[in-house]
Amino acid sequence: MPQLYVLAPVEFNSAALACDCVAHRFGNATDHPERVRRYPSDMTDAEWAVVRPLLPVPGWMRGRGGQPEAYCHRAILDAIRYLVDNGIKWRAMPADFPPWDRVYAFFRRWRDHVLVREFHDRLRGRVRQEAGRDAEPTAGVIDSQSVKADAVVGADSRGFDGGKLVNGRKRHVVVDTLGLLLGVMVTSADIGDRAAAKVLLERVTDAHHRLELVWADGGYTGSLVEHCLAAFALVLAIVKRSDDMRGFVVLPKRWIVERLFAHLMRSRRLARDFERSTTTAEAMVYWSMTMIMTRRLARTHPARA
Repeated sequence: MPQLYVLAPVEFNSAALACDCVAHRFGNATDHPERVRRYPSDMTDAEWAVVRPLLPVPGWMRGRGGQPEAYCHRAILDAIRYLVDNGIKWRAMPADFPPWDRVYAFFRRWRDHVLVREFHDRLRGRVRQEAGRDAEPTAGVIDSQSVKADAVVGADSRGFDGGKLVNGRKRHVVVDTLGLLLGVMVTSADIGDRAAAKVLLERVTDAHHRLELVWADGGYTGSLVEHCLAAFALVLAIVKRSDDMRGFVVLPKRWIVERLFAHLMRSRRLARDFERSTTTAEAMVYWSMTMIMTRRLARTHPARA
């Protein structure tokens, strides 16, 4: 069973408490003043109302030891969103956020314990339910995107994509029919789409048992179609571009994943791969998608109420 925040009446450490995050209510965050929200990436109160009950429970609240956190969870989330949205360095974190090393420790803990993906998946389920869909999808779209890599990216995880003429990394993603992320895998740019798809589709089908159909472009033809049907009971439908087409043409289903790539490129941290490890690069993609979904839920929440 997924564990969520349980907010019960408690005795506050401070007489005047504005934030209701777990670190303020149960931790030591009241020792630090609450920051004033001033950046476009900061969560609004409507977004925070959606996010707060979906956050994973910290380890120190589950009897796993550790010291209660001394910094507001909302402020830390805003700091990570600021970094992803504006593409800054960790050490260039604005002074009104918690110290950069504390923010990075939070980011690293969520990355290593797969909490960011857990948080992302809960948001995706809420967005699908708001759109009148089931929380678990039955169809998706797969594609890849090659991006240039910064100098910090080592030779062991970077390569040259001869088709796109890009020296860097490649993001392999699977999305549902609403364009929401189901899975992402970051590899060097010289890894073929079919080879990466075998691994990624195995992960996605293990996490989403109702997935039955995935659309793909012509780069995924060949033995992968039979492999998906035999190994995952998954139909891989190839959407090809006709030879008679001239110029730009919107292809059925494939435009959905292309729109996701357009959303990701609006996060400046993802315009180029600056991460030393592929797991950090994947976490950045999940954080970017959480920003998109919280804003969408905040817009639909007043209308639904």
